[in-house]
Amino acid sequence: MTAGKANQVAAIVLLALLSTITTLALPLIGGGFVAELEKGGGAVTTAALWMVAVGLAAAITGTLSGYLLARLGIDLVTKLRVRTLRHALGLPLKIARREGTGDLAARLTSDSSQIRGLTEVGPLQLPMAALQVVATLIIMGVLDWILLLMTVGSFLIAIIGVVFVIKAIRQKFEALQTGVGKLSDDFVATLEALTVVKAHRAESRLAKSFSERAQNLGGLESAAARLEAMVVPVMTLAQQVALVIVIMGGGVRYVSGDISLPNLVSFLLLLLQLAAPLIMAIQATGAIQAGLVAKQRFESVFSLPYEQVDDGAEDREPVAVDPAAPAVVLHEVGFAYEEGQPVLEDVGFTVPSSGLTAMVGRSGAGKTTVLGLIERFMELDSGRISVFGRELPEWPLSDLRGRIAYVDQSFTLLRDTIRNNLLLGLDRTVPDDVLLDVLEQVGLRDEIAALPQGLDTRIGGESDLSGGQRQRLALAGVLLSDARLVLLDEPSSQLDSLNEGRLREVVDRLAEDRAVLVVAHRLSTVQHARHVILLDRGKVQAQGTHERLMSECEPYAELVRGQMLRPVDSVRLS
Repeated sequence: MTAGKANQVAAIVLLALLSTITTLALPLIGGGFVAELEKGGGAVTTAALWMVAVGLAAAITGTLSGYLLARLGIDLVTKLRVRTLRHALGLPLKIARREGTGDLAARLTSDSSQIRGLTEVGPLQLPMAALQVVATLIIMGVLDWILLLMTVGSFLIAIIGVVFVIKAIRQKFEALQTGVGKLSDDFVATLEALTVVKAHRAESRLAKSFSERAQNLGGLESAAARLEAMVVPVMTLAQQVALVIVIMGGGVRYVSGDISLPNLVSFLLLLLQLAAPLIMAIQATGAIQAGLVAKQRFESVFSLPYEQVDDGAEDREPVAVDPAAPAVVLHEVGFAYEEGQPVLEDVGFTVPSSGLTAMVGRSGAGKTTVLGLIERFMELDSGRISVFGRELPEWPLSDLRGRIAYVDQSFTLLRDTIRNNLLLGLDRTVPDDVLLDVLEQVGLRDEIAALPQGLDTRIGGESDLSGGQRQRLALAGVLLSDARLVLLDEPSSQLDSLNEGRLREVVDRLAEDRAVLVVAHRLSTVQHARHVILLDRGKVQAQGTHERLMSECEPYAELVRGQMLRPVDSVRLS
């Protein structure tokens, strides 16, 4: 991810090195200043000016390297977020649902923050701190190796204790980040079901449950904070102990003539500087532990299968199809969401290249699963499916889904403007009059015109649409599509009799020159279909015209008589 950043990285490293060198030089210049005072020479002022200049240089270079490193970290995290967004949107549906929307979203928030900390301290600050510590110890050893041994002995016990603290911190961060992801996922799912929550007066109970989980996470965070808070005091205590020992030992050695006053002053100044890079190195190690946990979470996402939908789609020639081929052919199709629990078994039927085909059956018969398999939202366990004469594996995903218009049973829309929802999947500009015309065809033109920003009104906020309106808007998008195959999953489930009639006219118009496969619960839809397929417990029980099935298939007739296939006037929802 640092491609094209070589100059910036080089500048950061150079500035950091200059900052480290000037920081190390400052105590030695201080010792030289004391030496000039001892001699009573005229170079005292010059030595003092050098101390000021070197101190300023250390501050300026350190500030610049820190700023440039922060900028680099922000750029890297931005690229990581973009890659995560693209990969998450390309996940197969089954895997995306298994991972959970909230947990995936946590990669863009808390995990990204930890990665930024990793990028800022890992590649540079930790090595520079380590370099400064090693160089300081070497210089101290040159000045007086006996005082160096006293210093190392004072710090060694503290460092051993801090190592165990860092290991404990990593364990806390692993549990914390996993818990935050799961909490986010469950909370997002609850917000999506907020209507049901309020209808059942479950706000208090759910708030209590989420609060308990949040408090548990807070406990983990507090434990990690307690461990982190121990680092600086322990290292400061070690520095103070070392300072007392060095002053006592250094005083004895100065009196005995084993060390000069300038060297003793330089040694003490280096000792005072030693704690800062040590603490920085230890804190950097803690940030790296948290960052590595976040890195593992990102890698777990990037290792998931990814649907190559858009790659190279613009440069490819459109897939040639046989105009005389049926729109869809299923042959001995089998599928299971869970091993050993088949949803479809040996399903086979044909959808002609034009006209309306209806699938009916009781809830759980596998109707929606069939539509998902045609779209390749899931992969077959057995059998074959061909679309316009080509089997599914032969289709590039982008081309396949470009030939299909799909409206799911939840009539899902994006939290975006009405215009953008209508244009979703289209790669051309559509004038407003065309958009308004398709809204007119589904009975939405006046209702959309009455919204605050008309076509540019954002769905999902204060101007949200009713279930029936959302359903009709999804159908309007189908009218704009050039897809030759239309899949509709219970398209009239929330429409009143007037709008159900409009829908029937739209579907009939689509079926004149396109293939329309509809999961139907309305008797009127089935009566208009050229072909009806009855699914029961994952198998095709019968197929034919409505009239033929009524006379020859008792289970189908029972569905109709039992109002599983409802007449138009049985539902009156707006």
